[in-house]
Amino acid sequence: MSLFDLNNKSILITGSSRGIGKAIAYQSALMGANVIISSRKIDACKETAEEINKSIGKEVAFPIECNIGNEDQLQNLVNESLETLGSIDTLVCNAATNTYMGSMLDMSNEQFDKVMHNNIRSNQILCNLCIPHMIEKEAGSIIIVSSIAAIKGSSILGAYNISKAADVMIVKNIAAEFGHKN
Repeated sequence: MSLFDLNNKSILITGSSRGIGKAIAYQSALMGANVIISSRKIDACKETAEEINKSIGKEVAFPIECNIGNEDQLQNLVNESLETLGSIDTLVCNAATNTYMGSMLDMSNEQFDKVMHNNIRSNQILCNLCIPHMIEKEAGSIIIVSSIAAIKGSSILGAYNISKAADVMIVKNIAAEFGHKN
């Protein structure tokens, strides 16, 4: 078996219609995985899924619209992913928000809350929705895309950095609590 063999694996990737998420989806599909392409814009999801499917030569990428800031849409994302793929072997939380650049002193509470909600709470919710299925299968992987911002302070990206540091701890705590069930 190849180190990068993802045949018959099902991967849910948020923020995957462009950028890093799209690259993760494309490379995962190249390695044999079926992937969910998810972002706020369904047309972008469809375009990316079509591009991947055309490149691979078969239907392996499936678009699902989801705004990570909406808990009902997160639940729907997991439900539709399970319905479409049959399981979620890997969850990749890639989508994130940065609503503000500048001094923390000038950042509104609403801007701060949106970054925390979208970058931390949504990832925790998605993990909580996927973990029971992974425990049942006794297998699964969770990846939360972070950043150097998680370990380095910034004079203009304070809230974003805080959120990325918290994401690192979400994964560490999930591993500590549930890793033995994998």
